[in-house]
Amino acid sequence: MGAAWEKVKNDTLIDGGKNGSLKPREKKWAKDAVFKDLELLWDDGYGTKTVKDYLDGAKEIIKPDGGPPRWFCPVECGKPLKDSPVLLFLPGLDGVGLGLALHHKALGKAFEVRCLHIPVYDRTSFEGLMKIVEETVRLEHDSSPNKPIYLVGESFGACLALAVAARNPKIDLVLILVNPATSFSRSQLPLLPILEALPDGLHDVFPYLVGFVTGNPVKMAMANIEYKLPPRLQFQQLYHNLTALLPSVSVLSDIIPKETLIWRLKLLKSAAAYANSRLHAVKAEALVLASGNDNLLPSKDEAYRLKSSLKNCKVRYFNDNGHSMLMEDGLNLLTIIKGTCRYRRSKRLDLVYDFLPPSISEFKCVFDEVTGLFRLATCPALFSTLDDGKIVKGLAGVPDEGPVLFIGYHMLMGLEIYSLVEEFLKENIMVRGVAHPDLFSENFEDLATEFSVSDWMKVMGAVPVTPSNLYKLLSTKSHVLLYPGGQREALHYKGEAYKLIWPDQPEFVRMAARFGATIVPFGTVGEDDIAELALDYHDLMKIPILNDFIRDLKSKGSRIRDESKGEVASTDLFIPGLLPKVPGRFYFLFGKPIKTKGMKEMLEDKENESQLYLHVKSEVQNSIAYLLKKREEDPYRSIIDRTIYRAFNSPLPGVPAFDP
Repeated sequence: MGAAWEKVKNDTLIDGGKNGSLKPREKKWAKDAVFKDLELLWDDGYGTKTVKDYLDGAKEIIKPDGGPPRWFCPVECGKPLKDSPVLLFLPGLDGVGLGLALHHKALGKAFEVRCLHIPVYDRTSFEGLMKIVEETVRLEHDSSPNKPIYLVGESFGACLALAVAARNPKIDLVLILVNPATSFSRSQLPLLPILEALPDGLHDVFPYLVGFVTGNPVKMAMANIEYKLPPRLQFQQLYHNLTALLPSVSVLSDIIPKETLIWRLKLLKSAAAYANSRLHAVKAEALVLASGNDNLLPSKDEAYRLKSSLKNCKVRYFNDNGHSMLMEDGLNLLTIIKGTCRYRRSKRLDLVYDFLPPSISEFKCVFDEVTGLFRLATCPALFSTLDDGKIVKGLAGVPDEGPVLFIGYHMLMGLEIYSLVEEFLKENIMVRGVAHPDLFSENFEDLATEFSVSDWMKVMGAVPVTPSNLYKLLSTKSHVLLYPGGQREALHYKGEAYKLIWPDQPEFVRMAARFGATIVPFGTVGEDDIAELALDYHDLMKIPILNDFIRDLKSKGSRIRDESKGEVASTDLFIPGLLPKVPGRFYFLFGKPIKTKGMKEMLEDKENESQLYLHVKSEVQNSIAYLLKKREEDPYRSIIDRTIYRAFNSPLPGVPAFDP
């Protein structure tokens, strides 16, 4: 096949330009400006601030000056990227406006951040506060009518955000509601008579009580502790943070004196009633973030209610967090906004134009905490092919400059993706995977509750597999990951391991040639070294309850291809039954790059297009066969051998493999 393709490539096409015909007009897609100003693995500052920074800042900002509620821009936010939308933070009962203290630097890159400060002794009514926010929203909309306005509201602030959204249905708003206090009437907060009767001396103790009820002090103290530190050092830093935090808690009695607390609880009661009575009028996009350990509000139940009451609402639960979740460890607000596809810079979401590259904290979180054990167990070994055909260790044979189109084999359940994306990020290359549209659909959203691996895939650049997205990615000179076998290959049946289940007709060749993309075929093996496929689609369909569930999923799923595309058009969606093994290893081989620059007209001929398609497929098959044979020579194929090697020789990433 390779020889046949070389012949086609070297032949001269006669009248290949179709004399007398006009060349199709191509839309020029501007290079995404974000990548010019925001580098891969940028420093978002997350993990450098703790709740102590909030308390220290609050001590300064609450000094009475007799002024009204006002907006301020945190210095830590810095200068935002070009065309960034405005984000208005609406505080909770504290009114300080520093509730995003742990997130200022990260949010400051993606948004123009402004925070509302309500002075301690200010007695502006709920209607007055609503008017302040509403006037700002309308001014921003008038100055930039094509950009969304973000309202991030925490507890009381969430009620304020909902009220403003209900009164302004024609303005493009995105609501981020953190433990919304619309559940006030069902909470423990209506304690007004008790608070008014509380002696002044006892009130000094109250802030300490509130501090520990509203949040998890341990998770607050862990916000700046490195995950990979040894347990002993983690404990030492935790102890240091807790001892430094406790003296600062006394400032809570200055932030919310007795009279202010009583007033704001009355304010909250009015806000909740107003917002609840107008939920039907809210047209804005909403994202509700709910804590599982909220001791003040029934936030989890309220999230369910709001999801059913609001027209365009997503929900994410954080079961280990308390009421003040934005101050606690394990919650990067910008990451959540990105992972739920709520970040956009214009009227319509564009997952190519609006993509923000992952930060260093996101990289560490996903590849150390989320998939760290899996990465340790599979210890990927990567090889690539130079232009002269020589196979080398590492990614030296893969072009640094795009556009590049990776075409390969989709292992069982797509388990290879995490290792592949991570290794390229280490080389400062962002690989944009094109994924099944169901991953982005409302049906899939209904199944999502906690921030999961599917959300992390979006943070790491996944987009739905559509012609327009592929067009945009290649036109912006991206490195794109495409699996012709798609879902059918990743959810294959018994006996189909390492079998390419591709469409009968070429799908990617002409698109690659249009932009002069370099095609890099690759093979990957290792699925049979970590698990055995015990129950496939046919087995599961014999189980009555699972049969109905799978049929329901299939009826709601998206159909990417019609039946004419062959077996790959199957839309059977299921979770296979796997029997784990003592882990082996994942291996990747990236083949010799195939350049299509200057071949657009030649590949408009169907025969030439088919020849290249079959050549790429053959290269993928050859790579798989090579790896299956060569892995037998790897002395560290077993996790047991790798563990012994690491104990005596090197840190985690340094385990060698076979010689190519």
